Amino acid sequence: MKEFTKWNLVWALGLIIGLIIFVNPAAASGPVHWGYEGAEGPEHWGELNPDFALCATGQEQTPIDIPSTALVNSADIVFNYQPTALNIFNNGHTIQINYDPGSSIEVGGKTYDLKQFHFHTPSEHTLNSQHTDLEMHLVHQSADGQLAVVGVMLKRGSENSAYTPVFDHLPAQEGEPTAIGGVTVNANDLLPPERTYYRYNGSLTTPPCTEGVQWLLMNTPVELSEAQVTAFQTIVPNNARPVQSLNGRTFLQTSTLAPETLPATGGVAFPMESVMFGLGILTTATGLYLFRRRGM
Repeated sequence: MKEFTKWNLVWALGLIIGLIIFVNPAAASGPVHWGYEGAEGPEHWGELNPDFALCATGQEQTPIDIPSTALVNSADIVFNYQPTALNIFNNGHTIQINYDPGSSIEVGGKTYDLKQFHFHTPSEHTLNSQHTDLEMHLVHQSADGQLAVVGVMLKRGSENSAYTPVFDHLPAQEGEPTAIGGVTVNANDLLPPERTYYRYNGSLTTPPCTEGVQWLLMNTPVELSEAQVTAFQTIVPNNARPVQSLNGRTFLQTSTLAPETLPATGGVAFPMESVMFGLGILTTATGLYLFRRRGM
């Protein structure tokens, strides 16, 4: 009787612990709200969810200030961009265009597929401590999950017809991606003619602030008209994370980097909920297994 009670206690505790781990994250799951001001602003992102910890503790965070002494790479990125349907939507934080498959960049001997591009205002990076009006991020991912982001600084000037398909269809309300019939855009036309760039190791600029992202920031701004800038800022007045500390990082020269020296991290941070989910299943299964063993 003593032995049976002892094993009963073991499996019961295992089952209870497993169910707590298994059920609790599921009950608490759902999108964590974050934004750009107040209690949900950038200075609090690291407190909103354990998955966002790097937003507060990361040592290679983006954006940064680009000083005038920063090393500039030659135009050695190979852009293999094709036109895409205008798959546009307002995700509550920015206006994003999901890119059709088949476009990519090659940099440092590695290929990254273009997944989407979106905008921030004012610019997240600064040039000699100065913001531009907007900044565009073209987000790419390699076959092994590493991220590379091409950044383009956008400033007031002449109207830019290459951006017209996007800025004529900016959705004011949050919603799902919608393909605008008969409208296409080519990311190649959105880039500056001079494609020299700054390169450094950084992070996503939004939660979960994942590090290991290759940043390739064009050093020549592109002009948009006053009306084009205003069209975006009317819908999204401010969605820029403040500049982060460089923390000893240096600007990189692509031509001198061997492939094995590139960071192996990148992609999307593995959610803590998934880890806890797996632990819950494992612990529950262990408890049930012990119970069945005692019943044999």
